[in-house]
Amino acid sequence: MALPLGLQLYSLREAAAKDFPGVLAKVADMGYAGVEFAGLHNMKAADVAKIVADLGLIAVSGHMPCPDKNNLNQVVDDAKALGIGYIVTGGWIDQFKDADAIKAFAAKVEAGAELVAPYGLKVGIHNHWCEFDHMVEGKLPHALFMSLTKKAFAQLDIYWTKFGGTDPEQYLPKLKGRVPLLHVKDGTLEKDKDGRPCTPHTAVGAGKVNIPAAVKAAEKAGTKWLLVELDNCATDMEAAVRQSAEYLMNEGLAEGAGCCDDDCCCN
Repeated sequence: MALPLGLQLYSLREAAAKDFPGVLAKVADMGYAGVEFAGLHNMKAADVAKIVADLGLIAVSGHMPCPDKNNLNQVVDDAKALGIGYIVTGGWIDQFKDADAIKAFAAKVEAGAELVAPYGLKVGIHNHWCEFDHMVEGKLPHALFMSLTKKAFAQLDIYWTKFGGTDPEQYLPKLKGRVPLLHVKDGTLEKDKDGRPCTPHTAVGAGKVNIPAAVKAAEKAGTKWLLVELDNCATDMEAAVRQSAEYLMNEGLAEGAGCCDDDCCCN
């Protein structure tokens, strides 16, 4: 059985800032089964959750601050109100530049995961390319981070993994049992002279990432959700989001709306 398909709503952030309920309705109309949040656009979590449920969508996860003693109540309250089980945070170049930075960041995320575990919530990290473009203590920074944590999970972004120089289908087996969410993204993989991205993303299936290989590897690694995310796009973003869903479902790589109606592994 193909994995359920969701959308990281950051992809439609500009439209959502103007009409969040309308964007959620469009996502459901495109056939997505679930959503991952990236802000609530000045709406209350409970109100958003009702709209999502009424549309037949599953609230999968949310990109939120890493839980700590100062924000714990707010993070837990929002997660519970939204109905999500996965809290996703992330680092940047400074958090993965050397061993000391990685160890400090790993300790922070692991502490956050321990804080929310009693509430039935999990904490993980979303990656960019800086976790895969150099070695630290003989390991990829992402691999070192994962070796230093037990409760934290990985939300592997297959485009940024490949952009950093690692084939996601080769790396995913190393994350078996710890990668419940996969960010499915595509593009040209072109870099500027400093090794940074220099071209917009494409609809999934229209770029250079081996999407089928990555998805199949994710299935074997125990991934539960495929989540399309496009940071930007050379074409109309809404059209690209729709095209991405159509590609993944038409190729039999993902299942859309209705796939979680019965008791299954969606959460």
